[in-house]
Amino acid sequence: MEYTSTRDNSRRVTAAEAIVEGISREGGLFVPAEMPALTGEDLLALSKLDYTRRAVRVLSRFLTDWTEAELAAAVEAAYGGDRFEEGDPAPLSRIGEGEYLLELWHGPTCAFKDMALQLLPKLLPAAAQKSGCREEIAILVATSGDTGKAALEGFRDVPGTRIMVFYPEDGVSRMQKRQMTTQQGGNVAVMGIRGNFDDAQSGVKAIFGDPGMAETLRKRGFVLSSANSINWGRLVPQIVYYISAYCQLLADGELQPGEEVNFCVPTGNFGNILAGYYAKQMGLPVKMLLCASNRNNVLTDFIATGVYDRNRSFYTTTSPSMDILISSNLERLVYLLAGKSDTATRQRMDSLRETGVYRLEEPELAALRREFYGGCCDDEAAAETIRATFERCSYLCDPHTAVAVNVWEEYRRATGDRTKTVILSTASPCKFADTVLAALGRPVPEDDFRRLAALEEAAGLTAPASLAALQNAPCRFPEVCAPGEMGERVLAFLQVAE
Repeated sequence: MEYTSTRDNSRRVTAAEAIVEGISREGGLFVPAEMPALTGEDLLALSKLDYTRRAVRVLSRFLTDWTEAELAAAVEAAYGGDRFEEGDPAPLSRIGEGEYLLELWHGPTCAFKDMALQLLPKLLPAAAQKSGCREEIAILVATSGDTGKAALEGFRDVPGTRIMVFYPEDGVSRMQKRQMTTQQGGNVAVMGIRGNFDDAQSGVKAIFGDPGMAETLRKRGFVLSSANSINWGRLVPQIVYYISAYCQLLADGELQPGEEVNFCVPTGNFGNILAGYYAKQMGLPVKMLLCASNRNNVLTDFIATGVYDRNRSFYTTTSPSMDILISSNLERLVYLLAGKSDTATRQRMDSLRETGVYRLEEPELAALRREFYGGCCDDEAAAETIRATFERCSYLCDPHTAVAVNVWEEYRRATGDRTKTVILSTASPCKFADTVLAALGRPVPEDDFRRLAALEEAAGLTAPASLAALQNAPCRFPEVCAPGEMGERVLAFLQVAE
C-alpha cells in the first residue's frame, strides 16, 4: 500500500517510509492513498479470533511492507505476556442496556496510548531498516499527559533510537508528571515547558519544519521522527481496537452481523476518533462517531458550524489530556472532506497557522455532520458523571471517560437514538485519584499515594502496580524551559553542536 501527503498528492511513500518520516517534508500528514475494504464475512471471521490475531489481520491491510510473520512477532511483543494486566489488551464492560465501555488502559502506563505505543517501537526500527534509513532515530514528542509516558516506556532502551518528550509544566496531573519525570532508560529525556500543550506541539512541529535543524542532525547521524498520533504508525494500531470491539460484541451475541453501533470518544488531538472514522471507511458498521470534548470545546464548535477557530481562551481542566486547541489529526479528516484536495488542505492549514481560523464549505460541513456528533461538558458535569456512574453500576470512570459518558447521555436524550454504543474508556481512574475522590465526595489527601490508598478503599479496587511503584522512584528530569528553547534542548540532548 502507498501513502500520500495531505498537502502534496504527488508524494508517494511506503508504509515504512511514512512511519520513519512521521511528518511529510512539506508539513503534511501521511494518509493511505486508498482505504482497504472490510466485508461482513471478514468481520465474522475476525470475531472468532483473539485481540492479537485480529490486530495482525487488520495491520496487514495497511502495513504491506511487513510479512504476516513479522507483524505477528511485533504484535505478540507489544501485547503478549504480562504487558497488559488483564491479559486482553482491550476488554469490554457492559454497564447498561446497549451501553459498553471499551477499556484501553490496562497497559504499562495505564492509558489508551499504550495500545499504539507498545507497538510503534516494534515497528519503527524495522521501518527504518526497510526504508534504507541508516541514521539513529531521534523521536520528539509533545504530550498533554498520557502520550509522553507511553512513548517513553515504549521506546525505553530500544536500540537505534533516542526519545525526548516535552510536556506543559502546569498542564498535566501530578501522577502524569511523576510518571514522566521518573522515567528510566539510557536513551530518554523529559522537559517541561512554560506554556500549554499547543505551545509544546507547535514547538515540535517547528523543529520538524526547520531544514537547518534537519541538516545539522543528518550530518551527525540522526533523523527526526515522531511518536505523536501525527505519525501513521501511531494511528494505525488504534484502528484495530474499534474493529476488535465490534467483533467481540459479535462473538458475545451482543450484536447481529451488519448491525450498526455508535462509538463515543473523548478526544483532544482528534487521533483517537479519527481511527474510528478510518474503521468505518473500511466498512465497519458504525452509525455515528460522538466526539466528546471538555471545556476546550473547539471540536464541538467545529462540528456544529464548520468553522475551526483556535482564537479562544485556553482552560486547564480535570481532563488534561484533552486540553488542546489545535487538533493536529483533524487535518487528515479535512483532507478527506475536501475530496482529497491537497491544495484546499494546505490553504486551510496555512490559514490556521496565520490567523487561527479556517472554514469548511457547506457540502463539507453536511458530510461532517452525517458522520460526527460533537458534545462537551465542563469539570462540574464530569465530576457528577463520575459519581452517578459509580452509583448506577459500580463502575469508576476517570475524568476523560466521564466526559464521554456525559456526552453520550446528552446525545441519547437529544436524539432518542437507541443504537448500541461503545464508549472509549481511555485512562485508569487511579491516574486522577484527586479528581475522582472529590467527585465521590471523599476527602482528598495531599500525598499522591495516600490518595491512591483512599481511592482503593472508596471504590473497592486495586491500584495498578505500575502506579504504586512510583512512590519511591527518584525524579530524573526536573528541568523546565521556554517554548523558544526547545530546539537547543533537543540538540543538547543529542549532544549536537549548532
